[in-house]
Amino acid sequence: MQELRLGPLTAGLQKRRTLPELLVAQASITDMVVISDEDRSMKSTHEMIVLALNSGSSSLKFGLYRVRVGKADPIITGEAEAIGEAMSAFHAKDAQGHSLAQEKTSIPSQQAAVIRITKLLTDQNMLVPQSIGHRIVHGGPQLLEHCRINESVLSQLEAAAVFAPLHMPAALLVIRFAQAHFPGIPQVACFDTSFHAQMPLIARVLPIPRALRAGGVQRYGFHGLSCESIVRQLAGELPSRLIIAHLGNGASVTAVSDGASIDTSMGLTPSGGIIMGSRSGDLDPGVIVYLAREEKLDANRLEKLVDQQSGLLGISGLSADMRALQNVQDSNPDARLAIDMFCYSAAKQVAAMSAVLGGVESLVFTGGIGENDPEVRAEICGRLSSIGVELDHARNLVASDPISASSSRCQVRVLPSQEDEQIAHQTWSLC
Repeated sequence: MQELRLGPLTAGLQKRRTLPELLVAQASITDMVVISDEDRSMKSTHEMIVLALNSGSSSLKFGLYRVRVGKADPIITGEAEAIGEAMSAFHAKDAQGHSLAQEKTSIPSQQAAVIRITKLLTDQNMLVPQSIGHRIVHGGPQLLEHCRINESVLSQLEAAAVFAPLHMPAALLVIRFAQAHFPGIPQVACFDTSFHAQMPLIARVLPIPRALRAGGVQRYGFHGLSCESIVRQLAGELPSRLIIAHLGNGASVTAVSDGASIDTSMGLTPSGGIIMGSRSGDLDPGVIVYLAREEKLDANRLEKLVDQQSGLLGISGLSADMRALQNVQDSNPDARLAIDMFCYSAAKQVAAMSAVLGGVESLVFTGGIGENDPEVRAEICGRLSSIGVELDHARNLVASDPISASSSRCQVRVLPSQEDEQIAHQTWSLC
C-alpha cells in the first residue's frame, strides 16, 4: 500500500538543522512524494528521530528517541505533572540519566506542556523530530490498529472520546496543538486497545443484548502499549502462556498466548477489572442501578464516583497512592484494608487468567506499583501457590530478575513498562 510522505528536501534538512530552524523551514515545505514498495524494502536501514507524547488527564510524558529497526535509543525523556493545578512539575533527563530540568512551575494546560517540551528541545539544540507518536487510550470500534493521523482519524477519535472521557480530551488537545506547533511532521496514533483487538469472541463480547454491539459496546482492554513493550522485551524467550500484571494508578491483568492477548481484566472502558487508585474496577451492575434509583445520581455523578472517588481512595478515605497507604497501614485499619483488597483483587484476576490460558509459565509485574513495590508483589504472589507461584523473597526485595524461587513452577519477573519506547517503535514503522 502506498502512502504520502514528506520528501527528500525535508529529510535532508532534518539531518543538518536544529529544532528552531526547522520549525520555520518546515512550515513552507510542500514537496510530497509517494513511497514505492522498493523504498519500503529499505526500511531496515532507516533511522528516524521520533518524539513520543503520552498524555494523561493531568500529565504529559515525553521522550525523544533515535529509532531504527528493533531499537529505540532515548535521547531525552521527561514528564510534565499536575498540569492545570496551582503548582505543576516539569522534569527531564538525558540518555545517561543526567538531569536537564527539575522545576516547579505553572503549566496551566496540555498546550503549555508541549511548549515547555519544545523549549527544552530548543535549549538542548536537538534536531527536530521527524515524526511524532501519541498514546491514545481508546480508538473506539473503528480505530483498532495504530495509524497515521489525518482529519478522518481525528473525527473518529473525537467520536471515541465518550469511551474514555478522562483521557481522550487531553490527548486530542495535544494532537491538535502538536500539528500546529510542528507543521509538516507526520503524526501517528498508537492505541492502548490495539494489542487486544483480536481477542476471541468469548472474551470480547459482553453478556448484554447483541444489538448493543453495533454501537461498539464490547470488551476493548487497555494498557496495550505496555503489554506490547513486555512482549518485545521478552523477544526470543517469550513464553507460550504469559500473564502481564500492569499495576499502577490504573491497573489491569492480561492473558497472553503465544504473544497475543486472549483476555484482559479491563472492559469497555479503563474503569473495569481490578481495584485501582481511584477507580472501582468491576462492580455488581446492580450497584449502579441502585445508586441511580435510590440516591438519584445522574450519569456525570456516577462517572465521577466510579472513576475518581472509588478504589484505594474510596476504601481508605485517605489516598489513591499506595505509598501513602503503606506509610500509615499499621495505625489505620482502612488503609490496611485498601491494600489487602487491591492485592486480593489482583491475585483473583491472575488466577482467572491462568484458567483462561490453561496454566501459566510466566507472570510479569510491570507499572509503577508492579515494578517498585515488593510488598504488594509478595502479597499477591502469596495467594497464588495453587498455580505454582513461589517467590524468592530476597530477590523480590531488590527486583532481581527473576524474583521467583528456583522451585517455582511459574517464573515471576519484574520488567519495566516501556510505553513511550513502544510508541516510538510503532511510529517509526508507520512513517
